[in-house]
Amino acid sequence: MRVAALALAAVVTVSASVLAAPPERKEPLSEKIKKERQSLEKLKGEIKEKKRKTEEAQRKEASVLQQIEEADHRIKLRREDLAAVNAKLREKDREIARTNSSLQRLRERITQRQDSIRSRLRVMYKEGPNGQLKLLLASSGYNDLLARSASLRWISRREYQLVEGHRVDHARLETTEAHLLQVRGELQGYQREITTTLAALREERTKKDGLLSRVRSEKVFYERSVGELEKSALRIEGLLRGFQERRRAAASVRAQPAGDGLARFKGRLNWPSDGDVVALFGRQKHPKFNTYVQRKGIEIRAAQGSVIRSVAEGVVAFADWMRGYGLLMIVDHGEGFFSLYAHASKLLVNVGATVRANQPIGEIGDTGLTGENTLYFELRQRGAALDPLAWLARRR
Repeated sequence: MRVAALALAAVVTVSASVLAAPPERKEPLSEKIKKERQSLEKLKGEIKEKKRKTEEAQRKEASVLQQIEEADHRIKLRREDLAAVNAKLREKDREIARTNSSLQRLRERITQRQDSIRSRLRVMYKEGPNGQLKLLLASSGYNDLLARSASLRWISRREYQLVEGHRVDHARLETTEAHLLQVRGELQGYQREITTTLAALREERTKKDGLLSRVRSEKVFYERSVGELEKSALRIEGLLRGFQERRRAAASVRAQPAGDGLARFKGRLNWPSDGDVVALFGRQKHPKFNTYVQRKGIEIRAAQGSVIRSVAEGVVAFADWMRGYGLLMIVDHGEGFFSLYAHASKLLVNVGATVRANQPIGEIGDTGLTGENTLYFELRQRGAALDPLAWLARRR
């Protein structure tokens, strides 16, 4: 009985506490859905941002040549900016020289007029205030009076012109000197702009040099760049096949003006540049990694901006950027012969242009997978690479 009573008391106590507790508030379903959606959107945003960063990291890590090409584009733009500012600077120098010449002539003329005015003032002082009247009164007759009067009027006009010219020259002198100060200020502004542009150019050049240093020193980076360069070489071969196919298709309709081929010029072709050959055609061993690459052309080192010349008559088939090769030009010489010119800083002719033998077609630079000012030159016959040194004229 006692145990039953205690149990009943416990049940009553628990029931009372339950009844006394406040009822639990339930969150509205719409509010809960809204919070879930917000959490989902936030999660999607985080996933998208992580994906973007991952893709960017993979892109940067995956393409050595792409990074180099992007650096080349920035360097080229900086150099063009620098060339434009230098051109303005030279024009301002010429303008300053012209202004200084004008100032010199004005000062000389002012000095001459001042001397003339002083001389005339001395004469007038000696003659006194009635000098002209005395001259008229000394006339021997009516005709002499008229002649003397005309002479005095001429002298008066001459004196007026002398004084007025002196005043105009002084005003012009002040204007020219003010203009000279303005031009010198503009000149200093261009000089500051050149300093800024040079600093930006050096920064971009340092970035590219860092990439090239990794290619030269890190085997993984080197092998990746070689692999990408091979892909670009395959793309070039595809372009050459396309050029030949279009030529054959067009030849069935009309004669093509690209040239008669290079076979008869073997050993007598013009050199594409006056620089020194620094890399030969054929199988080359890397000095550090003990790996080999098959070089399909030669490299010629020369000063930046040196002229690139077409080795023979032909038609420009390609003139644009090519990853690893930088600015590249391909000239179609007919009969399946093509010449390739890479690492240019500037291309001077466009696709479709007919070029003569020895005609300037570009300028040597350091675009593409190179850290020096070099011209990479290839000769192809129906896609096959030829040793350029066997075709170029022997140098004396």
